[in-house]
Amino acid sequence: NNLPENSIASLRHAIDLKLPGSEFDVWRTADDSLVINHDAHYNKLLIEQTNYADLIKFKLSNGEKLPTLHEYISEGKKNNKHTLLVCEIKPSEISKERGKQTAIKAVETIKKLKAYKNTCYISFDYEILKQIRQVDQKTVLQYLEGNKSPKEVKIHNINGVDYHYSVFKKHPEWIKEAKDNNIILNAWTVNEAADMDWIIDHKFNYITTNEPELLSEKLKAKK
Repeated sequence: NNLPENSIASLRHAIDLKLPGSEFDVWRTADDSLVINHDAHYNKLLIEQTNYADLIKFKLSNGEKLPTLHEYISEGKKNNKHTLLVCEIKPSEISKERGKQTAIKAVETIKKLKAYKNTCYISFDYEILKQIRQVDQKTVLQYLEGNKSPKEVKIHNINGVDYHYSVFKKHPEWIKEAKDNNIILNAWTVNEAADMDWIIDHKFNYITTNEPELLSEKLKAKK
């Protein structure tokens, strides 16, 4: 529907479609606001080195303002019985420590909003996931980088491997290993019909896509 990714509108659309999950990306501004945006830059400004007030001078393509984590999660709780809020903590471009602090702040915000039961966390930074596990023993964590086997992530109580689909094509043995070890299987970002077919045929738990309508059609056709 040409809605900007990470917008409140795209989240609402995912919830209205009753999708199993909707993913969003968290950064921390120079003045410690948690905001939702895919890239490190927003309107050519580096989010981590810019104050929140300067970022929101620029609107998203649909006229929305750049959402905060608080606003995004608050919307994600409304009339939502189906859609898991999949919170990606982006690795800091300033320091590893800053990324871990951002993760702690995000978990605190989500707990404060009482949304922890329908939120899970993903990250490319393994240390961020380990940090979240220290402050929350129960939440679901999935690793994105694609450089650890399902058995390896299980050692650190990480619940899932959420890798680029090409990683699983290179390591098909990881699919069985994940299933044998009760590790969640997720693949990103699967937008082509042929790739969707391959993931569906291998019975993954989740498929991350920017084309949920196409994927829904595929899943219906496979039933």
